[in-house]
Amino acid sequence: MSGPGDEKAGETGGQGAPKPPAKVGLLRSTSVFSAMTLLSRIAGFARDALQSRLFGSSVAMDAFVIAYRIPNYLRRIFAEGSMQMAFVPVLNELRERGDQTALKEFVDRMAGALFSVVFVVSGIGMLAAPLIASLFAPGAVDEPEKFGLIVDMLRITFPYLLFISMMALVASVLNSFGKFALPAVTPVLHNLVMIAAMVWLAPRFAEPAKALAWGVLIAGILQLVVLWPALGRLGLRPTFKPGFGHPDVRRVAKLMIPTLFSSSVAQLNLLVGTIFASVLVTGSQTWLYLSDRLIEFPLGLFGVAIGTVILPHLSRRHAATDAEGYSAALDWALRLALLAGVPAGLGLLLLAEPLTSVVYQGGKFTAHDTRMAALSLSAMSLGVPAFMLSKVLSPAFYARQDTRTPMKAAIWTVFANVAMTIAFTLPLWLNDVDGAHGGIALATGLAGIFNAWLLWRYLRRDGLLKPQPGWGRHLLRIAVACAAMTAVVLGISHWVGDWTAIGIWHRTLWLLAAVAAGAAAYGATLLAMGLRPRDLRH
Repeated sequence: MSGPGDEKAGETGGQGAPKPPAKVGLLRSTSVFSAMTLLSRIAGFARDALQSRLFGSSVAMDAFVIAYRIPNYLRRIFAEGSMQMAFVPVLNELRERGDQTALKEFVDRMAGALFSVVFVVSGIGMLAAPLIASLFAPGAVDEPEKFGLIVDMLRITFPYLLFISMMALVASVLNSFGKFALPAVTPVLHNLVMIAAMVWLAPRFAEPAKALAWGVLIAGILQLVVLWPALGRLGLRPTFKPGFGHPDVRRVAKLMIPTLFSSSVAQLNLLVGTIFASVLVTGSQTWLYLSDRLIEFPLGLFGVAIGTVILPHLSRRHAATDAEGYSAALDWALRLALLAGVPAGLGLLLLAEPLTSVVYQGGKFTAHDTRMAALSLSAMSLGVPAFMLSKVLSPAFYARQDTRTPMKAAIWTVFANVAMTIAFTLPLWLNDVDGAHGGIALATGLAGIFNAWLLWRYLRRDGLLKPQPGWGRHLLRIAVACAAMTAVVLGISHWVGDWTAIGIWHRTLWLLAAVAAGAAAYGATLLAMGLRPRDLRH
């Protein structure tokens, strides 16, 4: 596999400048980020398992999903989405100039501007909660209990946006200095706080599900508190000077505007699904949400990790006018994304019911809920490789401070998603077919494929991506290895039979066996076909 070698991060000069990060390879940085993310995902599985068993697919759980998803979409704009994609290239450009004073001033002004904007947005969100609930959950307007819960929870979760946005700003600075571990591990705190909220807060509420909303807010505050001191060690702890007139802040704002759609297209598509699901049977919101949680596991472990690591590298290559290094780094990231994304999507498809039964089934979450969540997981898993590719393809544009091209792709993708959602879901809903939410999930997965194809096409059209030799052999290896993995996993699944009918411990052991055997078959086949660990590094 062709790819960039070790990189030396850009240095900042000047009196009291932070020391530049040591020479660190992209694969090593990605591995560190993935390892920390794995801890978060394990905690996330524990959180989801407890959450599904305590609340099931109830009206209260559907209300929380809606109240959480709306500020979470805005988080993709003001936190790790649009803001990060626009902020990091400008930050790295200033670092390349070597002026520490200018760098500190930029961070101060950017922090002040971001805080001011998100504070206002959060306040509007709390005041306009009834209007927002009616817009994004039209099916709940005629259900006073559900609608009231959505409004109450929105007023709790909206302030979370302020704290998580500031946390993302801190994380972006740390990532730019090659410090990936701490930002990657902070989501563990989010999941642990949510678990604590369910265990200790929920029994103290008349409506226990409200504890989930409070857990979200507390988790956002704690994540910021944990990351904040790390900026002081870099000499970049911001003093919050609103800098709307600062030229570099204005550049970030200008770059952000087109990314409002493009950097959060997957979340936007989920919001479209949320609107449509609000008119379906109770539980549809929950089934889709829990499916998305499982989809997020490989995306966070591999896709987000690769995208987070590659963005600062690509922006430095672009700032240094190193077109060859830029293209080579992108080629490396795409190969790695496919190497992880294709088996991840296939595994989720093959093990959709076993996964949902192990993680969610029990308590108030029935075997029927398992089958419904597995249905949407199977449909959505088709888009996993594309979702992962998009995590790499989008930063390729943002690193060059080109935010318009991804925006164009995102707009077309949202149109395609709406059209497919209507085409797939409306006939099922009108005919009262059980599992109509599966049409929403299928549209989301196919829209992800369409988005990745558009981004790849634009990169090739502009001559930014020049494939390195060996792509045919790389794709053949993945295809053969996936065939071997499929044979092993299907054999074990056939042996087990009905996963929902056996006890939790048996389900868990058989699932671990299927995952381990499938991964071993995939890895062994890759090795047999000549892939070596050194090929992933350089």
